[in-house]
Amino acid sequence: MNVFKSAYCRIFQTVFKIALPLLPYKNPKISDNIGDIAGVIKANGKNKPLIVTDKMIYELGLCASLEESLKAEGIDFRVYSDVVANPTTDNVDEALKIYKENACDCLVAFGGGSPMDCAKGVGALVARPKKTLNDLGGILKVKKKIPLLIAVPTTAGTGSETTLACVIVDSKTRHKYAINDFPLIPKYAVLDEEVTMTLPQKVVSTTGMDALTHAIEAYIGRSGNKSTRRDALEAIELIFNNIEASYFDKTREARKNMLIASHKAGRAFSKAYVGYVHAVAHSLGGKYDTPHGLANAVILPTVLEEYGKAAHKKLKKIAVYCGLADKKTKAAEAAATVISKIKELNAKFGIPEKFDFIKREDIKGLAAYADKEANPLYPVPKLWNAKKLEKIYLKVGGYAD
Repeated sequence: MNVFKSAYCRIFQTVFKIALPLLPYKNPKISDNIGDIAGVIKANGKNKPLIVTDKMIYELGLCASLEESLKAEGIDFRVYSDVVANPTTDNVDEALKIYKENACDCLVAFGGGSPMDCAKGVGALVARPKKTLNDLGGILKVKKKIPLLIAVPTTAGTGSETTLACVIVDSKTRHKYAINDFPLIPKYAVLDEEVTMTLPQKVVSTTGMDALTHAIEAYIGRSGNKSTRRDALEAIELIFNNIEASYFDKTREARKNMLIASHKAGRAFSKAYVGYVHAVAHSLGGKYDTPHGLANAVILPTVLEEYGKAAHKKLKKIAVYCGLADKKTKAAEAAATVISKIKELNAKFGIPEKFDFIKREDIKGLAAYADKEANPLYPVPKLWNAKKLEKIYLKVGGYAD
């Protein structure tokens, strides 16, 4: 990256870091039981929620307890269950149509990051009816209060129940972009491990690695503070200590701890932001419909290795905090233990080392999208331009050069 663009990026990031304590972040109110949702809806003076979810979750019957509790309290509701893995503008439009035609007055996002992003998109368009999602893409463009949003994470990964971000794929161009604004932060989050108990192992692993990516990128970036670093470290330790038990043994304790870890990671990255892992993953999700958590899991080790010395000190702190190294261990060696741990987990979960579907002819365009998303917003340890990012795609795609 040339010196002028580099200076612009760092100045931009510094301004956001200084402003961080003054920004209106609000953590959602936490509940541990789905049965509390009906009471929350009534307490807020609402009476007809739209439940936004996806087909797999709905067909697994995970929404049944929520629906039963709403019916028991005489609350009418509607369901939109067609959200895809990387939610599209079409998904948002379809859900919005149901919301309007049935005079709904609040939203319950039930699922992983995709249903939550879709629900946030609906909320944004309800708040700004004269705008398109594309108009609202970027930072602080929603501005107005959205309908009451209650988020119920069924995966321990995205942390979307605590973030201000909404990531959407344009159905026509397949470009994936983010809408970031404080009104999108859900007012309530329900961390009930019961809804995670029947999740397929593949979902448990990839969403867990997604949460790990959030926490690591938030920690090693340059815009964190004491609070975000604490949340990130606690999340990383919880994930390292619980993800295997959550995957192999399916214990309630491990599933609960992963929900807590995901939430802490979400709080960390919503304030400290993420990095190039996410920028690359978003472009793959838009182009090839790659599940976000899977993309992050595969990309994370490569990006951490490429950061080199720029990330060694903070990766060492992670290693020491998690008991993978001690204070006397050299920074490069300690950093390597963290990267090895990530690779080891990926291998245990059957997550591939590379993506063989990335087409060489697509890489230049993908890198341009990642460059546009990440720079200047993401406070990464080391700045890269589109040319350097092309090399990341080549490595992740398994190309020799």
